[in-house]
Order: sequence, then structure tokens, then C-alpha cells
Amino acid sequence: MIPLQDATAIALDAANAYQDAILPQVSRTFALTIPQLPPQLHRAVANAYLLCRVADTIEDEPALSAEEKHHYEDAFLDAVTGNIHARGFADEVASLLSRETLEAERDLLQRLPLVLQVTRSLAPVQQAAIVNCLKIMSRGMHDFQRSAGLHGLDTLHDLDRYCYCVAGVVGEMLTELFIDFEPTLGLHRQTMTRLAVSFGQGLQMTNILKDQWEDRHRGACWLPQDVFTRHGLQLAGLRAGEQGANYTDALSELIGIAHLHLRHALEYTLLIPAKQAGIRRFCLWAIGLAVLTLRNLYEKPDFSSGEQVKVSRADVAWIILLTRCSCKYNLGLRWLFRMASRDLPLASRSTATLT
Repeated sequence: MIPLQDATAIALDAANAYQDAILPQVSRTFALTIPQLPPQLHRAVANAYLLCRVADTIEDEPALSAEEKHHYEDAFLDAVTGNIHARGFADEVASLLSRETLEAERDLLQRLPLVLQVTRSLAPVQQAAIVNCLKIMSRGMHDFQRSAGLHGLDTLHDLDRYCYCVAGVVGEMLTELFIDFEPTLGLHRQTMTRLAVSFGQGLQMTNILKDQWEDRHRGACWLPQDVFTRHGLQLAGLRAGEQGANYTDALSELIGIAHLHLRHALEYTLLIPAKQAGIRRFCLWAIGLAVLTLRNLYEKPDFSSGEQVKVSRADVAWIILLTRCSCKYNLGLRWLFRMASRDLPLASRSTATLT
């Protein structure tokens, strides 16, 4: 008979191995960036991402009504906090998923109990940061999903709020995890928390712009109608491949806002001590991918799918090489950012909300 302590360790090893195996199946970007983190952070951030992905899977499932999504998001939080059995919850929700849900996402949901084994092995500070993030994200996503449609969000301010709920709050969580790991960062907590929200918004806006046609296929649009109205367009009437000059102008305006947020993301990263090269790489690679995606969008405004503006593998390799060489040097990183973002439109600082 295997001693209880050994059996627990074996089970946890299996749970950690599952995290490492499923991550590249559900996210190309985070499978690249998360392994750059120190092991203690790698495990916690991977776990947090996978739990956020479960929440996304529930909210994106077209077979569920808004009321059902609300019910299962609440149940998901109960499963994470141990108020209900995760196995029963996972089996019930997995049985309701349609073919629209990716097989890897279905597998992740079915193996939620395994992921939660890792969650419960994390330090209390890490667990608290993850649970708080999931609570804000789940409730915020539900509020926006209730009114989702091809008409988009009403205003740019609504886009700010949406980006906070799905990405800015993740930045806040990461900041808490980073400070717990590197206590000297506590001196910059207020500034980092503010910039983290902007960091999250820059990444999320980039994804929204890149994936807008795929989102429309699913009946959703997260673009702000007031921006497009200013340029004489109605979001409900947009058609892929039929964009005109007015669309290009509206897209450029949003690219300029995302660009400014990514500048804030760089400032966030430069607050991290140079000795924490892994944390810096985690941030820098995400920033680099986002900036190059914005460049692709700006140069090809008539794109009709995210695949057409995706960053190439060759460009990913250049990001990795250049940031590895300059990771510890703030001047070099600022120069790289300027070169990567040259010619992109840039919004005024009053345009991009940081809260």
C-alpha cells in the first residue's frame, strides 16, 4: 500500500502534468509565455489561466441561455471554492456543451477536479488572488453577455469596462502574484495595479480587433458603436471583406488606443527588477505579440479573419531572440518597442482609461 503522503504527491504530480499538457492546446500565446516564469509562479499562473479558460468556455457556449450561463458561472465559483463537488459540476456542464466548443476546452472542463487539485496546493495568497479574479471576471462577463449582439457595445467607456472584467482584473491578479513572489515590488503596488489594468486592456483590445469577424460569426461584437458612428458606420451592418475607408478610420482610432495601452504595459514591465528576467520575458513576449498584431491589422484593414493578421512564427522567433538579448536593459527595451510600434497611430493619454 502506498502511504497517504506519497499518494497525495503522486496525484499532485499528475495534476501538474495535466496542466502542462493542456495549456498549449487551449492557448498558443500563454503556452509560450507562462513557462518563462519562475516555477512557483509558473504553476500558479498556469492554474489561474486554465480556470479563467473554463469560465470563458461557459460564457462562450451558444447552447446555453444567459440564465443558464449565470447559473453555471455561480456553480463554477462554488466548485473552485469547494462549496460543491467539482466532479458533479464538471460532468453536468460538459454534457451540455455543443460542437462549437473546442475538444481541448471540453477536456479541460471535464478534468476540472484535476486542475483544482493544483489550485488547492497553492499558497493562500495565490489562491485568494485567483478566486478574487474569477469572481470579478465571471460576474462581469455575465453582465455583458446578457446584452451581447452584432450591434456591439454602446460606447468606448463600455469597452473599457468590458476589458477590465475579462483582462484588466487578470492584470491585477498577476500583480498580486508578482508582489508575493518579489516583495520589493510592493513599493510600486499602486502604480503597478493601475498600469496592470491598462496592460490587460491593450492585450484584450488587440484580441477583440483581431477576432472581430470570428466573434460576429458567433453572434457577438465587442467593438464600441460610438466610435463607428462617428465615422458613419453601424456595427450591425458590417460585413467581412466589404470594409471601406470609414471602417479603416475607425479601426485606426481603436488601434491607437490599444497602442497607448501597450506603452503602459511596457512601463509596467520595466518596474519589475531586471534580475527577474523570467517575469520580464513573460510580459515582454505578450507585449511584442500584441504590437506586431496591431501592425498587421493597421497594414491590412480589409482582413476578413484573424488568421490573416496573426503574427508569423518567424516574427515570434524574432521577438524571443531580441527580448532575450535586451531583457535586462530598459533603454534597449524602449528602443525595441519604438521600432516595433513605429508608424502605428497613437491615442492621446486622455483617451485611454486606466481604471
